[in-house]
Amino acid sequence: MMTVQGVKYMSDFEAKKAILDIGKRMYDKGFVASNDGNISCKVGPNTIWTTPTGVSKGFMKQEMLVKMDLNGRVLMGNSKPSSEVKMHLRVYQENPDVQAVTHAHPLVATSFAIAGISLDAAVLTEAVLGLGSIPIAKYATPGTEEVPDSIAPFVNTHNGVLLANHGALTWGKDIFQAFYRLESIEYYATILMYTGNIIGRQNVLSCDQVNKLLDIRQKLGITAGGIPPCSLQETNMRDVITSSDIRPSWPASPIQAPLNPPVHELKGVTPLVKPGQTSPLKEGGCSCGISSIPRETVEKKDTENLSKAKDEIIAEVVRRVMGQFN
Repeated sequence: MMTVQGVKYMSDFEAKKAILDIGKRMYDKGFVASNDGNISCKVGPNTIWTTPTGVSKGFMKQEMLVKMDLNGRVLMGNSKPSSEVKMHLRVYQENPDVQAVTHAHPLVATSFAIAGISLDAAVLTEAVLGLGSIPIAKYATPGTEEVPDSIAPFVNTHNGVLLANHGALTWGKDIFQAFYRLESIEYYATILMYTGNIIGRQNVLSCDQVNKLLDIRQKLGITAGGIPPCSLQETNMRDVITSSDIRPSWPASPIQAPLNPPVHELKGVTPLVKPGQTSPLKEGGCSCGISSIPRETVEKKDTENLSKAKDEIIAEVVRRVMGQFN
């Protein structure tokens, strides 16, 4: 590390080593394919090291990296910088406190970018604390000045953006924070995909809960991130099923079983059918409660079916083994 005008910067060696490390992590995580993505890191008030064009981020060498000034002039290196370095330069110009920028195409986050959906639901405490909301920068043709223009409005107010139909861009006080934010964006996007589109259920934090998290974020020194939309009511815990709501599997006697036991339906989740219960998926959608078949009969039938299944598996294995010798 070295200090210039009271600000600490990585040395050339440290910056190049970190870029190679982050590039390998980015590639191994599947955030990039082929030669996608780019990384840059400041080593002075007006100089950066950045990744070359046409090289996989998982297979870079130090001699491939390029040193530039913030005006885009190459100072050192035999390779050509990525055409998307314009994004990086604009981030540094808009916000002098930023010391590193990362860009990649993580699958889930990029899918949100393609769908035109920003990441801003207040459902994950870590996302509120470390990221805030992640907006979408309007579509711009890669490699043109449209791209830096599209991200400029967010550089001082947020910690990253989704690039419409393109990917994700993050920045930070050092190269590791910038990359961690990229990881967090993909994790956050995955959580939103599961809860919003697969499970189909989200308990959004209340505005009071979000405000408390924002206070913590401020104390952590994170001054950007935006405020994700919150619920005016307390977190919707009334929809959470508790142990007292669960129907007993085997009532001690028919008298103790409720005549009309409550049925709790989870959106997007297929109900489990336990031994002794009829399937709730019968034709007509009937959920018929507890079966009248004695428990002993069900258990005996289950044992017979299991034994039969084992015999069939063993027979199939024997047939396949004998077939290899014929």
